[in-house]
Amino acid sequence: VQLQASGGGLVQPGESLRLSCVVSGFNLDYYAIGWFRQAPGKEREGVSYISNTDGLTLYADSVKGRFTISRDTSKNTVYLQMHNLTPEDTAVYYCATVAALPGSAMRFSAWYPTNNWGQGTLVTVSS
Repeated sequence: VQLQASGGGLVQPGESLRLSCVVSGFNLDYYAIGWFRQAPGKEREGVSYISNTDGLTLYADSVKGRFTISRDTSKNTVYLQMHNLTPEDTAVYYCATVAALPGSAMRFSAWYPTNNWGQGTLVTVSS
């Protein structure tokens, strides 16, 4: 099981980026995927999740309305489209397999990473 994140870079505030997470060794039909980020000196936080069963998508409050998670099962890839980036979005972004507490999939806080992580891609938002 491997996940490989890419697409990070240096952008100015207000610009956009699209991150990609290519998975191999398993089928996206069987695993939910999440994006996480870790800013310098801060703890890792969940950003967005996408369910493998019904395509349910969830977002952290800090990115709602700006970020969109999607997946292309034919390419075994999950995307994170990020718009209107701010310096507060600067972080290393990781993708990982995720799961939700039973019966709680509608709650963002109920999701957690399982054991499979990508290597991270750095997003820097700076003028």
